[in-house]
Amino acid sequence: MVAATKKPITAIVLGSGLGPLADAITISREVPFADAGLPVSSVPGHAGKFLFGTLEGREVVLMKGRVHLYEGHAPEKVTAGVRWLAEQGARSIILTNAAGTLNPEFHPGRWMMLTDHLNLTGTSPLRGAHFQDLSETYDAEWHVRFRESAARLGMPLHEGVYAGNRGPQYETPAEVRMLRSMGADAVGMSTVLEAIQARAEGMRVAAFSCLTNWAAGMSRAPLDHQEVLETGQAAADAMIRLLRETLPQ
Repeated sequence: MVAATKKPITAIVLGSGLGPLADAITISREVPFADAGLPVSSVPGHAGKFLFGTLEGREVVLMKGRVHLYEGHAPEKVTAGVRWLAEQGARSIILTNAAGTLNPEFHPGRWMMLTDHLNLTGTSPLRGAHFQDLSETYDAEWHVRFRESAARLGMPLHEGVYAGNRGPQYETPAEVRMLRSMGADAVGMSTVLEAIQARAEGMRVAAFSCLTNWAAGMSRAPLDHQEVLETGQAAADAMIRLLRETLPQ
């Protein structure tokens, strides 16, 4: 659990291609993953360091990059960064990711706020531990604040369900149809285990998917990680504006 003596800070986890979000904060110190005893990602777009600083006067720490199940890491390793953030005093966490859109009305290049998720990874960071209530994984009050901020900014912000798969392969068209029938609006390879771990640590959670591409079968273009990075970088400015508008509240 979060140590009561720590100063409350907000943690922000950056997904693929979302590194430019780090440019929005005034950085006071950096801690490489290796110095914190954490594994380092081998995936392009995941720098592997923590950045402490302020955003609009609010104490924040950015987790720039993450590791994934598909890299061969155990779920406890995948969520080690979340536990480390809790130890540093993070009481709230904002998770971001790059995701394929499954919803024909949610176009690439826009953001989706997670209302719920489907854990399709086949595992949990809490295995061998305690039961955890996930009735409200993503904080309802934060939803209202981010929704209102997006409206003031004139920023399109979809809301929907995120399906978290193990990867590293992208989904087949048949799997995409299955996910849509299950109620998913976007699909990716991260976030769900981090959200579970964060709730177990007593943290308040919000999460956002940068919709970087149509899922398989929804367009004729092949799926490509470089496209994910480029779209994420282009959409980062919108998330920076949303955070600047919302966090001071």
